[in-house]
Formats: sequence, structure tokens, C-alpha cells
Amino acid sequence: MARAQILIVEDEPGIADTLSYALRTEGFEPLWCATGEAALQHLPPQAPAPALVILDVGLPDLNGFELFKRIRERAADLPVVFLTARSDEIDRVVGLELGADDYVAKPFSPRELVARVRTVLRRTARASASPPPTTVAGALTPAAAALPTPIDVDEGRRRIRYYGRPLELSRYEYGLLKTLAERPGHVYTRDVLLERVWDDPGDSFDRTVDAHVKTLRAKLKAVAPTLEPIRTHRGSGYALAEDLPAELPRP
Repeated sequence: MARAQILIVEDEPGIADTLSYALRTEGFEPLWCATGEAALQHLPPQAPAPALVILDVGLPDLNGFELFKRIRERAADLPVVFLTARSDEIDRVVGLELGADDYVAKPFSPRELVARVRTVLRRTARASASPPPTTVAGALTPAAAALPTPIDVDEGRRRIRYYGRPLELSRYEYGLLKTLAERPGHVYTRDVLLERVWDDPGDSFDRTVDAHVKTLRAKLKAVAPTLEPIRTHRGSGYALAEDLPAELPRP
């Protein structure tokens, strides 16, 4: 059975060697690149996508966040784990806002990082193995179907349309909007959203939800600037508006 290839983008040889050894010992095939430009040569369309990317934020040629965006342009569903010496919360939030699958700060335990890699791969494997919907594409759950909504969820393809327009969502944005759309008007607490959308909610925090809701709102507003589909309930959480018009309002 072929080993899953893990692309390591890290400019420090010592850290890259440690990671490569830990991954190889656990049955993975590590591939190391010291620069962002070198890493892009091992991504589509130049090469088949690896199973996962471990990406250092502080690279000598490209900012890690910018490289992440370019990776997503080439392989939208490719899992990425950020690796950085920066422990400041704002850097972690930025990575999560962009849609990173996990975030590990140096110094770190190689065994812990490998465990996180396995967790992310299991999550993406489950998503890929999700059966197609048994009803028409875009059908919501019975609870959601009882209320008219312009949000069309296609679970089989893990895609969501808003007023007929496909949204470019990270996996967490998708999970949040799908959850909110299941019960319009229902207020979901941050803890419930963490539990429903994140596989390891204990490693996340309330601001993680807030950051993803912020980026999700921006994407929804780009389609319908005059509407506020996600309502904030102070001290409680978030809910999808029940009074969204069935058709996109004219400017």
C-alpha cells in the first residue's frame, strides 16, 4: 500500500529532519522543501497533490499565509497544518481565518504533530467518503426544509449556494453555514458550534468561531450586500436569519 505523502515546507533543516523522521517512522512519506517556490513545484498542476502540507509561516521567500492562498488556488481541498515560531494569538487567528486545518506553534512535540496530521487526514477522509444526498442536490434537512431559505446545501459535494451563487468556503466555514442552515432561527452557542464543526474542540477557543463567522459573513455579503443572514445573539451565539427573502434583493 502506498504511503501518504506529506509535504513539509520548512526552511530550518533541523526541524525538517526531525519532522521527516517522525513522519517516516509512522508510515508516511515526507517530502521536504525549504522555500515556498520549491513547494509550488510539488503541487498541481506541476505534480499530483500530496495528502497534506505542513507549512511554516516564516519562509525566506514567501509569507506562509500568502503561500497558503496559492496552495488553495491549486488544490482547494488540500489539508494544511501551519507550523510557526509565533505563539501570538493574532497569528493563530489569521491562520484559522484563512481556513487552515490546524495550527502548531514551535517548540512542538513531533509525536503530537504527527497525531494532529492523522486527525486531519481522518477528518478529510470522512468528508470524502460522505455518501451523496438521497434527495435532490441541495436538499436541506427536514427541519430546515420547513422554512424557506436561499441557502442551498449539497452535502454530497460539500458545496453551498447562496441565492444560486456557489460560495468559496473553507471546510470550517462550510461546516458553520451548514449547521446554521439546518435550523434557521435557532441560536447555536459557540461551544455547540465548536463541537459540531471542529473535530478537536478542546484545542480551539471561542475566538476561533468568531473569526470564521466574520469571514463567512463577508462572503455572504459579497453576494447580497444589504442582508445580514447571520445574526449575533450577545451572550448566546449565532443564528441564521429566518426572514431572508426568497429572491436576491435588487440594488
